[in-house]
Amino acid sequence: MDHPFPHSSLNRIGSSRSKASGRNSIDGSDSSGAIANLGNLAFSVEGSRLSASTRQRYGSRGARSDGFASQKEISDEDARLIYINNPEKTNKKFEFTGNSIRTAKYSILTFLPRNLFEQFHRVAYIYFLVIAILNQLPQLAVFGRAASILPLAFVLLVTAIKDAYEDWRRHRSDRIENNRMATVMLNGHFQSKKWKNIQVGEIIKVCANETLPCDMVLLSTSDPTGVAYVQTINLDGESNLKTRYAKQETLSRMPEKEGIEGLIKCEHPNRNIYGFMANMDIDGKRFSLGPSNIILRGCEIKNTAWAVGVAVYTGQETKVMLNNSGAPSKRSRLETHMNREIVLLSLFLIVLCTIVSTCAGIWLRRHRNELDFMPYYRRKDFSQEKEENYNYYGFVMEIFFTFLMSVIVFQIMIPISLYISMELVRLGQAYFMIQDTWLFDEASNSKFQCRALNINEDLGQIKYIFSDKTGTLTENKMEFQCASIQGVDYNGKKASLGEPDDHPVIVERQVLRPKMKVKTNPELLQVVRSGKKSKEGKHAYDYFLALAACNTIVPIIVETQESGLRLIDYQGESPDEQALVYAAAAYGFVLIERTSGHIIIDVWGDRQRFDVLGLHEFDSDRKRMSVIVGCPDKSVKVFVKGADSSMFSVVDKSLNSDVIRATETHLHDYSSLGLRTLVVGMRELSSLEFEEWQSAYEKANNSLMGRASLLRAVAVNVESNLSILGVSAIEDKLQQGVPEAIESLRQAGIKVWVLTGDKQETAISIGYSCKLLTSDMTQIIINSNSKESCRKSLEDAKTMVKKITALSASALRIPVALIIDGTSLVYILETELENKLFELATACSVVLCCRVAPLQKAGIVALIKNRTDDMTLAIGDGANDVSMIQMADVGIGISGQEGRQAVMASDFAMGQFRFLVPLLLVHGHWNYQRMGYMILYNFYRNAIFVLVLFWYVLYTAFSLTTAINEWSSVLYSVIYTSVPTIVVGVLDKDLGRRTLLKYPQLYGAGHRQECYNSKLFWLTMVDTVWQSAVIFYIPYLAYRHGTVDGSSMGDLWTLAVVILVNIHLAMDVIRWTWLTHAAIWGSIVATFVCVIIIDAIPQLTGYWAIFHLASSGLFWANLLAILVTAMVPRFLVKVFNQHVRPGDVQIAREAEKFGNSTGYSALDVEMNTISEPPQER
Repeated sequence: MDHPFPHSSLNRIGSSRSKASGRNSIDGSDSSGAIANLGNLAFSVEGSRLSASTRQRYGSRGARSDGFASQKEISDEDARLIYINNPEKTNKKFEFTGNSIRTAKYSILTFLPRNLFEQFHRVAYIYFLVIAILNQLPQLAVFGRAASILPLAFVLLVTAIKDAYEDWRRHRSDRIENNRMATVMLNGHFQSKKWKNIQVGEIIKVCANETLPCDMVLLSTSDPTGVAYVQTINLDGESNLKTRYAKQETLSRMPEKEGIEGLIKCEHPNRNIYGFMANMDIDGKRFSLGPSNIILRGCEIKNTAWAVGVAVYTGQETKVMLNNSGAPSKRSRLETHMNREIVLLSLFLIVLCTIVSTCAGIWLRRHRNELDFMPYYRRKDFSQEKEENYNYYGFVMEIFFTFLMSVIVFQIMIPISLYISMELVRLGQAYFMIQDTWLFDEASNSKFQCRALNINEDLGQIKYIFSDKTGTLTENKMEFQCASIQGVDYNGKKASLGEPDDHPVIVERQVLRPKMKVKTNPELLQVVRSGKKSKEGKHAYDYFLALAACNTIVPIIVETQESGLRLIDYQGESPDEQALVYAAAAYGFVLIERTSGHIIIDVWGDRQRFDVLGLHEFDSDRKRMSVIVGCPDKSVKVFVKGADSSMFSVVDKSLNSDVIRATETHLHDYSSLGLRTLVVGMRELSSLEFEEWQSAYEKANNSLMGRASLLRAVAVNVESNLSILGVSAIEDKLQQGVPEAIESLRQAGIKVWVLTGDKQETAISIGYSCKLLTSDMTQIIINSNSKESCRKSLEDAKTMVKKITALSASALRIPVALIIDGTSLVYILETELENKLFELATACSVVLCCRVAPLQKAGIVALIKNRTDDMTLAIGDGANDVSMIQMADVGIGISGQEGRQAVMASDFAMGQFRFLVPLLLVHGHWNYQRMGYMILYNFYRNAIFVLVLFWYVLYTAFSLTTAINEWSSVLYSVIYTSVPTIVVGVLDKDLGRRTLLKYPQLYGAGHRQECYNSKLFWLTMVDTVWQSAVIFYIPYLAYRHGTVDGSSMGDLWTLAVVILVNIHLAMDVIRWTWLTHAAIWGSIVATFVCVIIIDAIPQLTGYWAIFHLASSGLFWANLLAILVTAMVPRFLVKVFNQHVRPGDVQIAREAEKFGNSTGYSALDVEMNTISEPPQER
């Protein structure tokens, strides 16, 4: 073998990107691909026999053919020119970036302006900035200038410190990364060089277990065939080894001894980590480069001593950095609704200020003749010889200034502390979700991840869940179950684990055994053992040979503690392919070696070598893959496997129609059992056919324009007139607890929709297994091939649903399930039929979409999200789920078998689908209840303080004089009342975990917005007005004929407000902890201490006021009277609601509290009325 041959596993089609390799090996759905060059191998053709004179091997490789720049043909004008080993000439125009990376947001110079700019995106911050600026004007100065700036400055400072710390960590990480050392060729020798100094065009040497410093094209490796094994776990989270190849033209060149020069013309940097298109010119020869020839930054070299390559993309232009978009940013529904109330509070503030300024104008008009002599007003200044106005600017301006001063005095009506309180509460909630052992996945040893801190409370209001199937509902761990070979069904009912030494493979006195055992069918095993002697044996031989050869699996030999025994670990990018190769090994066809140009398969002790002459991997048009091999008997065969929808169209049906019909029957039977199916075929190529394929490939590969489509056409041409070998069936088992989880979610009033790329029969079978579909459901199936037929199907289905709904009204409710395929969605989504689908789907209990593409998944989510106010959640584990995860209000990634793309695009990540139940029903309920209460409480506590000031203004000639000390006003939101609300927002629980899980219907409180709605807001405001009036008027009536000054009254009002709002909070706390006690009672004590300290400072107004006031018994009587009078209405309302009109949560709380069978029995009765999710209108 003279030259290396890149084989199939190079370009990643499945698993983490689009599940094509994993999923499409079963059903062909949602795959994608293009064609790439496969190198050369010499051979000649004599008749149908091949000898080793001038052989060439060719093929095509999958990659995404749509949506990515890397699959566009490269023109001379739209290309990056890289001169190998000549970085100066490469970058003579200084157009390429260096290899230094930066993930930090700020520098020392930009931190302050940029951070402030980002923080002031919150309109409330701008409001408080304007207030602080107004207070600096002499005409409007109400508070001290420093005191007015302090609240905003404190919030900005806390956020800035948090942002600075996070950015400092990013800077530190960048510095460590940029200063790592790499081996780079300098002046003809390999020398050490910092990563950040690497330039495009330089030759780099990477040794085993080292990380790639940049994206580089392979030139040579330690393997004589040019193969390099890489691990991409840092790129896509997958631990399986991938193979990359050096081209034969550069493989034998040693840069240190003979040097190497050439030109690479490649595409501009782009985000497609699975595609690469380039041409290389070496010694006057031009050849193409593809995804199999490039290794990306962040990958590690494994099982390869060294690899040498040339840097093509560096620094921020590497594919991993271009894909570094960070966590998504979303806004919670509760916060959106909160803004509506903030607008109402702003209008209320304007009303208060208007009342004050209007009354002030009336007062000025009525007392216009007395203004010159009033001691507390003083319009005229008599201190000088010439009388002048003293801070008087005319009637109109006085009214205007009074309005602005009112805004300053009443500014805390808009609670600035609410924003920072919400961030701290969400941080605390996220901590407890991450630490929850119920959300810990022991199988993957992974904790729950909270990647978006600002939507925790949305978890308590989810109405629709859109779920992927493979890897999300199922384990994505494939197990070979059944085979249909030449129309004979070998099902798995009689299958059993065979003895490990039934057919031992011995290499160099070492026994090789597959790492994973597979159940075998005794009857099929007997047929295989008979060899090619019988007709059935010949078919079985070709079938399992196809399974062992037509794949991208790399066998890795693993040492064991047992002497003389080694295990074969089949590493591949697709769980499906791994299962098929393990199955072939179980039946005696053991793949023991794969190089760049050949594979070795041990067939029942007979080691056979097959030359890999060409390979065509999966793509979205063909939905199949094929490999062309030179067999030991000198024949050339093409083995093909793919989805049934694509394979039957290329099978020669004239050969054996009975076998085809039987195979189709078995295929349907397997799919109905929920198995993932794959059709296998082959044909032998004559010398003429091979020469035609070789010529067509050379012509297509040498084309500069349209190369991808031409190479794809070559693949289609060779994959024709196949003889069908059979069907494989693989089981993808359900994850633990999925049926129970779906049942709990359904009882909670959440609709679960499944969006999958699998066949309809497979999806329906899985639907029954996971209890998504039940036997009492009426199924509506829509499979249409035109827009008009879709229209008719939707109208007929809607009519049927109306009839079923009418029957349900008079009898038991009949649930309806809608099952629709991707072909129908092509004609429905983004057309006028969307509304019809929306009306139909929302009337159904379950929706199951089959054969859907990634963008169609996002389209289904948008169908609900854009037409209702219901909260949506999307959950998936693969790259083809990213679109719907980002489209939904809440996106959850499953950290499973298909890489980390879904996790990286998600808001939350976890290990199992069943974790949705504790996440939504427990943490979601808690988070929503806590945050809803906290927002209303913050509105209440700030409004009550403002209204006390308002009542006082009415009795001070509308002069905006404040009895409450300015420092107490500032500390009110920062110290006096902030800590209790944060502690309660993090720790309080209205119900225990056991109750919430036992009665999923309690989740409906979030759907009904019981914890935060307009009615609660207005009731809170009415209660606030009452309590503020009580706080003001009881002391006013008690002291109005006394000699107590304003500062003393201010201290009394301050203490009364703080004690009242904390007692108010204490009345609503359900689960008391020592932290709750410390926060509430500690805040009251802290307020007394602060007031005493403030009054003990001689420079401040009200010196020693609290000491004089507190020495009187009337002071304490006032505090007691205020507390009792203010809380009576609230207490009576709570008693009435709990005893006369209790809700589900209240009933459950009582049952939980008393803990007896009677309480829970009553709860069961109460919950029965909402055990089924409500029908959509």
